[in-house]
Amino acid sequence: MQSKLLGWPRPVKRIVVVGLDVVLALLATWIAFTLRLDVLHQPSGPQWWVYLLSPVLAVPIFIRLGLYRAIFRYTGQAALTATAKAVAIYGGLLLGILLLQRWPGVPRSLGVLQPLIFLLLVGASRAMARFWLAGVNHAGHQVEGRLLIFGAGTAGVQTASALGISGQFVLIGFVDDDVAKVGRSINGVRVYASEEVPNVVVRQGVTDILLAMPSATRERRNKIIDSLRHVPVHIRTLPGLADLASGRVTVQDFKELDIEDLLGRDPVPPDSELLARNLAGKVVLVSGAGGSIGSELCRQILTQRPRQLLLLDHNEFGLYSIHQELEALAIAKGIISKLVPLLGSVANMQRLQDICRAHHPDMVFHAAAYKHVPLVESNPAEGIFNNVFGTLNMAQAALGSGVARFVLVSTDKAVRPTNVMGASKRMAELILQALAAQAGEQSTRFGMVRFGNVLGSSGSVVPLFRRQLSHGGPLTVTHADVTRYFMTISEAAELVLQAGAMAMGGDVFVLDMGQPVKIMDMARRMVELSGMSVRDEANPEGEIEIKVTGLRPGEKLYEELLIGDNPTPTAHPRIMKAHEDFLSWPELDAQLQVLHCAAEQQDVGAMKAVLQACVHGYAPQTIDNTVP
Repeated sequence: MQSKLLGWPRPVKRIVVVGLDVVLALLATWIAFTLRLDVLHQPSGPQWWVYLLSPVLAVPIFIRLGLYRAIFRYTGQAALTATAKAVAIYGGLLLGILLLQRWPGVPRSLGVLQPLIFLLLVGASRAMARFWLAGVNHAGHQVEGRLLIFGAGTAGVQTASALGISGQFVLIGFVDDDVAKVGRSINGVRVYASEEVPNVVVRQGVTDILLAMPSATRERRNKIIDSLRHVPVHIRTLPGLADLASGRVTVQDFKELDIEDLLGRDPVPPDSELLARNLAGKVVLVSGAGGSIGSELCRQILTQRPRQLLLLDHNEFGLYSIHQELEALAIAKGIISKLVPLLGSVANMQRLQDICRAHHPDMVFHAAAYKHVPLVESNPAEGIFNNVFGTLNMAQAALGSGVARFVLVSTDKAVRPTNVMGASKRMAELILQALAAQAGEQSTRFGMVRFGNVLGSSGSVVPLFRRQLSHGGPLTVTHADVTRYFMTISEAAELVLQAGAMAMGGDVFVLDMGQPVKIMDMARRMVELSGMSVRDEANPEGEIEIKVTGLRPGEKLYEELLIGDNPTPTAHPRIMKAHEDFLSWPELDAQLQVLHCAAEQQDVGAMKAVLQACVHGYAPQTIDNTVP
């Protein structure tokens, strides 16, 4: 029956609801007369005017306030408030007319009594319709689990309402640290203290916990998550406040709790002056614009309203995707910056020169690079052409067209590298240091920003673990002791932009990455946050195995951010400045010529010899580097 009714055309549904309200208005009038006169009412004379007035007044007011646009099965607090407002207006008009007309046989108090009864009838009809029609959503739906909501604030209550409509979870209770709420109930659902959670989980068979605290600090969230680590439940979260600005929370807003929630820190607020200094009203070029780092740089640069944003990438689909996304972002935020997609490779010097001559960029962020360690180790010549000579081409094109600032996105793998990728990135740094040293003060100011892994990037271990978890495991770790530095991609891009504004020429900036993280611990934590347990010798009945596969070609156990140990602070607390030795341009230029010849001839030994001669601490592993 419900499904058939919901299949009616929208105009038909509205006519039915209007008809229902007319009947309820007449019924409320009859009940009001009966109660007031203390006899079953039989209207006569002027009393008929009241029966006529009630629907004639109510329906237009309900239409004007949008009551017939509401969807009954999603009726909530806002719709009931609107109904009360409409009936209040109706009651005021009705009372005013009765006081003016003074019809014989019509008590003036009817102008108060009838609207109150009408409000009860209309509210009850909406509530009954909601619960009756909401059953359609529940039909055939399998309940996904039994849920606790951590956070008994507005977001938690809205989420509980959404769950009631969807029927996907059985809500067991709320959890909150506010002692004024603990022990009480919200809409019939009990509020528990956080220390009660383990017992509630066991006693009530809870399968899921949802963190509904969008305004909580990351430190607070981390403490809560850590306290739930050994509770056998699946932990999920709601988005941040910005994503909940619409005021509506749905089951679709639930998202998996990633390791970002444990590794990330509360970000230092950006220096707006630093961010805008070289971006607002300027022409900015980002190479590798379609990549994970390059695309995030583009998003943040666009918010600073440059005059033009030049998007350079050799990957057609990646370039198309970021261009479409940025156009939509510009429209949404009312930004009038010109977006220019440029298809081309940094290995093509002529293309780079043409771009710089045509557009005259004020600032260049060079994020184009091959960054996957095993792939570059297996294809060293391509890695060198792209990472080393691509950087040289981009830098010389920038110099030739008078670019004011040039920022290289570098990596912690450039420090005492054991792989070609890291060594090639250090060579790129050396190129910029050497060019900055020989250039005059009025020339391009070169800077480099070195940081570790970013969570969620194309090469990050987090998406890999997530995919492996979705397939039931195993999670693969290359070594039990391997550790890495991590930072969220948005914070990394923001810091790169601010470091670029501080570059004076040849600067090597190092981002504060916090404490290094053991990948094995990360794997275990992701399994536990998914409500599962690790299968190992101590727990052979666990659901997910963690498998050690062995270090990949060129991979290090530990990464470093500094070659030396003398960083100096800058104006930003998360950005340090390194002081590291480099070769003069004549020395480096001679080595680059040898390296180029070796790469052209696919001579792996000669390539590594040049890298060893130039890059401090480069210690290549002995592996089979057969050229494919």
